[in-house]
Amino acid sequence: MAKEATEMVVESVKSELADTKTIRLQWPTGYDMDFKTGQFITCYWPDEPSYKRAYSLSSCALDVGFYEFTVKRDGKMGTRLVDWIKPGQRLMVLPPAGKFLPVFEPDKHLICIAGGSGVTPFRGFVREATRRELETKITILYSVRTTNDIIFDEEFRQLEQDNPNFNFFVTCTRLHPEDPWTGRRGRITAEWVQEQVHDLPNTFFYACGPNELVEFAEGLVLNQIGVPKPQMRTEKWG
Repeated sequence: MAKEATEMVVESVKSELADTKTIRLQWPTGYDMDFKTGQFITCYWPDEPSYKRAYSLSSCALDVGFYEFTVKRDGKMGTRLVDWIKPGQRLMVLPPAGKFLPVFEPDKHLICIAGGSGVTPFRGFVREATRRELETKITILYSVRTTNDIIFDEEFRQLEQDNPNFNFFVTCTRLHPEDPWTGRRGRITAEWVQEQVHDLPNTFFYACGPNELVEFAEGLVLNQIGVPKPQMRTEKWG
């Protein structure tokens, strides 16, 4: 049986970057959905039902009463959402789905490899772990072009302060040599990922973002590091 879409009102729109916005959709009265952090929703405009796009939730399962997803200006749907969406407008939303789920166990370490807007589901991972005061360790390795492309930078820095089991590391790939950034430069490397691994049997790897980055992460984790496939989860965004 096909899942039915629900019409939801746009409660708020927040600019994260010049080309990226977080959209909050308010659940209608009587809507009650049991979903999991890390899942995605599929949206479409009421006037264009044939064109649908899936977006990872950037909110978590503890955020009841609304969905948040974070969109970069890209393609037909992303461009319309970033450039035109306003509070009070409506979107049709299919129920959350997907298996890109965090393993929230005390002795586990989640290494999350992200590029660009691929960091958005990991915001939900860290939000839930922090609010529940979980012992699960989470490390985000995030690749962006410049410091102007870091999504949720301020929030992740605050979550690092609130959660002793969370680390947020950024590398910039296209900075000018004279840029004052004192952090890491260049692409995510095998050596950098392997530096984070301290207990391989209890480490789960997640990769989300452009196909090239995710495929690199898959090859590194499954072939070079030799992690069993059940310990690797991916989301490719084209």
